Amino acid sequence: MNRETALPPGISIREAELSDAVLDTLIAFSKDWEKEDSCRGYRANTAEDIAGRRVFLAFDQDRPVGYLFGLTENTQKASSVMPAGTPCFEAEELYVVPAYRSRGIGAALFRAAAGAVRGEAAYITVSAAAKNWRAILHFYLEELGMEFWSARLFMKL
Repeated sequence: MNRETALPPGISIREAELSDAVLDTLIAFSKDWEKEDSCRGYRANTAEDIAGRRVFLAFDQDRPVGYLFGLTENTQKASSVMPAGTPCFEAEELYVVPAYRSRGIGAALFRAAAGAVRGEAAYITVSAAAKNWRAILHFYLEELGMEFWSARLFMKL
């Protein structure tokens, strides 16, 4: 479907340098996300988890309300999707404050990152571990127009 969505008034997206203030914001958000218990195995970030990443922030006026961060790397192995050495931007985390969800902010963060890395990466990849897999697949496949490649499933015995 890949629908473009207008952002609500007052909301903006921009790439941010990884300053101490931005790092504090990301770590605080990740602590909130960990408390939500919405992703299997998610733990709050440390500065080391974020170091070297490109960061995109969503703002309501001047207050941060969401983020996406990731890293461009070359694939190590060939796959059915791309040859070894293909530059890919891995969107490692995408988070929006609960009160701001379902307003197109997550999609806008993703599209801003895609626009910023176009030319240096051939693909954007995402690994997701959300407990609400239907919603996460709807978001990435139907709203953003990503293609499904693989899944890792489990059954507790």
